[in-house]
Amino acid sequence: MNIRQAKEEIKHTVQAYLKKDESGAYRIPAIRQRPILMMGPPGIGKTQIMEQIARECRIGLVSYTITHHTRQSAVGLPFIREETFSEKTYSVTEYTMSEIIASVYRKIRDQGTKEGILFIDEINCVSETLAPTMLQFLQCKTFGNQAVPEGWIIVAAGNPPEYNKSVRDFDMVTLDRVRELDIEADFSVWKPYARERRINSAILSYLELRPKNFYRVEADVDGLRFVTARGWEDLSSLMAVYRELDIPVTEEVIGEFLHHPDVAEDVSAYLDLYQKYEDDYGIADILAGKVKSDVYARVYQAAFDERFSVVHLLLDGLFGYLDCAEKTKRLLDAWYAFLKEYRAEVGNAASPAELYRTLLEEKQKVYEAEKKGGFLTKEEKSGWEKLLACLKENVPGEQLDAKESFFMAKEGFDREREKLEREERNAEEALAHAFDFMEKAFEDGEEMVLFVTELTVSAGSARFLAEHPSEKYEQYKETLLIGTRKAELLSELNR
Repeated sequence: MNIRQAKEEIKHTVQAYLKKDESGAYRIPAIRQRPILMMGPPGIGKTQIMEQIARECRIGLVSYTITHHTRQSAVGLPFIREETFSEKTYSVTEYTMSEIIASVYRKIRDQGTKEGILFIDEINCVSETLAPTMLQFLQCKTFGNQAVPEGWIIVAAGNPPEYNKSVRDFDMVTLDRVRELDIEADFSVWKPYARERRINSAILSYLELRPKNFYRVEADVDGLRFVTARGWEDLSSLMAVYRELDIPVTEEVIGEFLHHPDVAEDVSAYLDLYQKYEDDYGIADILAGKVKSDVYARVYQAAFDERFSVVHLLLDGLFGYLDCAEKTKRLLDAWYAFLKEYRAEVGNAASPAELYRTLLEEKQKVYEAEKKGGFLTKEEKSGWEKLLACLKENVPGEQLDAKESFFMAKEGFDREREKLEREERNAEEALAHAFDFMEKAFEDGEEMVLFVTELTVSAGSARFLAEHPSEKYEQYKETLLIGTRKAELLSELNR
């Protein structure tokens, strides 16, 4: 299965394991809650999906890479205590609490949730001294003499032997006590995640043209050569900052993330071309409806890779407009909900200003709880902070009545709404200009299929088009039979 299917399967399992009956007991008792064992190549996103599941299910997450641990930190340190048996006193060896188990209890204490996921990565790559402990962990859900707390689900991950020479095989007794999920790398599944994470458009364009280079592990006389999904994401993050600092991304730098010389060289050459296409074609001008006179002549004569890259550059520029409008809309939606609540109560308030501050404090507490629980993405945190800053800037004056207070509170909202209207108009105009260019440059060819498909499958553009219909989009979406043509095109690219 791919990583998306694995995520859904694990999420469904978490929901089932945490389901309670009328008495408050878990429908599936802890002894029957088999740990989940994910087996798959390194760097395909196993840790990321655990973070997503924890946020979506609103439960805790404690994550460990077990190869970083010793037997002492996993099991605990031994100590001697005396116990009496049959009127005789004996020295008995016991163990302190495992660092891993202690981390679970800290999470319960700090986050305030009693349920969660204990994720152990690289579980089949432990040292010889720790291997029996890991088998005990999977079979009995204990580290040393401490059990994983009730309500905490065990998920472990390991690498198949072809990716790691130090792996250990599990015996039948252990495998009969777990649910094993075998995961494979799949670019088509990773791509939606990449869009959401704002992976560099040049990288996504390259991988569309060279999907076989998304994940490669090869061994030859020169050693191991590999490329992983983690490498692409980390490279993208560095490229974003390097661009801000005007630092070139060299082939050597790329090779530090993509450990395959041939792929690193190919990517380096493509990035140079991609940047050149952006400059030569004037993507910003195209979206502004100011196409350079020589652009059409060049695109008519261009090879497929160049035409394909131009489409992705156009989409990247267009998504910039759409993202800008979407961020403002999310802020306004949350702001509107606050104002609606304020308006419903302000008429009965002894002090409209005091009511506003009270509601603001409640919003602040919700944010702090969400942040403390680890339920917010980086983007969601930024959205919350922007909202709270706007609300604080628009606190009504003390001497105003209910009506005056409300109008003062919404002044900032009205200004932001005007900003959204401008951004939406700009996005609509950019979309119209993009379609004009696509029609003149490519008519209804493969490039148009790719363009319309990306608008369809991208969550941000799909939401925008649902609220701001485009006749051109609907026309091409219907006439090009997007799903069928896209499949045919990708099949052709993969040959």
